[in-house]
Amino acid sequence: MIRTLSIALLLGAAGVALAAEPVVTTPVAIVDAPVKAGLVQTAVLAGGCFWGVEGVFEHVKGVISVRSGYAGGSKVAAIYEVVGSGLTGHAESVEIKFDPAKVSYGTLLRVFFSVAHNPTELNRQGPDSGTQYRSTIFPQDAEQARLARAYIAQLTAAKTWSAPIVTTIEPGKAFYPAEAYHQNFLKLNPDYPYIVYNDLPKVAALKRLLPGVWSDKPVG
Repeated sequence: MIRTLSIALLLGAAGVALAAEPVVTTPVAIVDAPVKAGLVQTAVLAGGCFWGVEGVFEHVKGVISVRSGYAGGSKVAAIYEVVGSGLTGHAESVEIKFDPAKVSYGTLLRVFFSVAHNPTELNRQGPDSGTQYRSTIFPQDAEQARLARAYIAQLTAAKTWSAPIVTTIEPGKAFYPAEAYHQNFLKLNPDYPYIVYNDLPKVAALKRLLPGVWSDKPVG
């Protein structure tokens, strides 16, 4: 079922308009892979509805492509309506192909933690709740797992947020592309109410807070 944005999502119990997820400017990763020429690499990240996370990373310099999908569960259950039960082990995720000569894995993590989602929310983001909306990094190798652990430790030590980071690191999990109608959803549906309220502010925050990684022309 496609998400809709009702008045109940826009207004809190007191009838006051709810704010979109907060964003912060996180520090540059102290421990990072060097930016160098090499083969195209892959990052898989989960932070709530994949529409917004995909839309953010489509505007990052050095990113070649972004796909929405599912990670953390089996291939047979990687179906939107089934994942929506919260019982399959999947998280709505994005697969990011990037050029390591133009952007580092640590920079992608910085974008992820700064503007793509709120890493202190357990099994939810904004109006969406359930384990399928958890904050998760799916490292593609031991090096990515090491960098992810180091960056979380750095942010924790810096007390970037008042609440603890709940992001999990789940290695060895395959990524399965989502249905065609989910791909490039933000770019194709910029006036969709859910996108306007929850996701366009994230894209705007990327441009405002991290102008050095911003690309005016989205990939895809």
